[in-house]
Amino acid sequence: MADTPSLGAGYWRLWTSSGLSNLADGVLKVALPLVAIDHTRSPTLIAGLSLALTLPWLLFALPAGALADRLDRRRAMLGANALRALLLAAVTLLAAFDAGSIWALYAVAFGIGIAETLYDTSAQSIVPQLVSRDQLSRANGRLFAAELTANQFIGPPLAGVLAAAGAVLAFATPAGLWLLAIGVLLLVRGSFRVERAQPTTMRADIAEGLRYLRRHRLLRTLAAMVGVSNFASNAMFAVFVLYAAGRDSTMGLSDASYGALLTATAAGSLAGSLLAARIERALGRARALVFTTVSSTLMLGVPAATANPFLIGAAFFLGGVGIVVWNVITVSLRQRVTPDRLLGRLNSGYRLLAWGTMPLGAAAGGLGAQLLGLRAVFAITAALTLCLLFAMTRVTDAAMDAAERAAEEDPGDRPGAEEEPGAEKKPGAEEEPGAEEEPPVTTPSR
Repeated sequence: MADTPSLGAGYWRLWTSSGLSNLADGVLKVALPLVAIDHTRSPTLIAGLSLALTLPWLLFALPAGALADRLDRRRAMLGANALRALLLAAVTLLAAFDAGSIWALYAVAFGIGIAETLYDTSAQSIVPQLVSRDQLSRANGRLFAAELTANQFIGPPLAGVLAAAGAVLAFATPAGLWLLAIGVLLLVRGSFRVERAQPTTMRADIAEGLRYLRRHRLLRTLAAMVGVSNFASNAMFAVFVLYAAGRDSTMGLSDASYGALLTATAAGSLAGSLLAARIERALGRARALVFTTVSSTLMLGVPAATANPFLIGAAFFLGGVGIVVWNVITVSLRQRVTPDRLLGRLNSGYRLLAWGTMPLGAAAGGLGAQLLGLRAVFAITAALTLCLLFAMTRVTDAAMDAAERAAEEDPGDRPGAEEEPGAEKKPGAEEEPGAEEEPPVTTPSR
């Protein structure tokens, strides 16, 4: 058997920088609510932190995609991480002088969320510039393994320990990690600016990316599916800390134990990164995506039925496996079928649908918990996710294969007409009659 081709030094430097950056993310996103509950126990205000972190995906995703296609993508990532480190340095100083408040946490969370839109869009768009298209699944699988392990496996328990030691350490640590990520990313050589045929306006660039997504039925369906799943999961996890952490909570976990519970998702994600290719081969891409929907339903719904940390941890583990399987299949598909010059804008338009629902979910989770109780939120979000199985009638193996064939035959500015690329006129990939008139359907994870 021939040796597997190397992914290259540039890719592995990106991989290392991404791991450090995502470790900072993982620490911050768990440390924020743990520090915040020292200021307030209001479910609405606690959930509002998730809203502040994710609202920029609704407000700034489209400009971030246009910038990712205009700027050198590596430099955009460097600038975004520098901004995040500076914002955390500011809130660390406030904590050191005992001047912190819930409103300062809101401001920093919102600023970090803005930087994240540019960083993540650029990071996902730079991968096809570092590896060949036939290596995208392998490259993405390794990136997701590092990112999710750092973000969810190492970050949460580390955040629990750091938050127990005080807000200063909890915020200074991710700031330092982002600075380290900048140092490693500086070692990635080359230019990552996409060639532009002629000058255009930001508005025209954004409109072009949205048109491409609107015409590509498979991609817009996947984006809508993720949007519904992210709405549900953010509604649940925005208030889960109130169910699990603190002596007066239902589960009564300490900060460190709460962080450890969340690592079950990351452990599943790590297992998923190792098993994704086997699951895809054994089930096929479409059935593998069905598996992710079921696993997401269990992850959100089990806490509605029990406060047993072992059962909840098992559901979180299975959900983590599903998250990575979904990501490896759909992100690689997106990168294969989209022209490089449009990839930043496609990613941002996709994430506007997919991630723009996260702040809405966080807000709904806080209000729902206030009105109906925590367990009702968990049950409703699980039921919503399970209903998304109906969307899988649109996401078939034939449709995905056809979209990739169309991309190989026409590697330019697909789609070139008002038709769906690679779906309606490819053998074995005929669409349902009248389906083009229906609104996009929706289902799970990233």
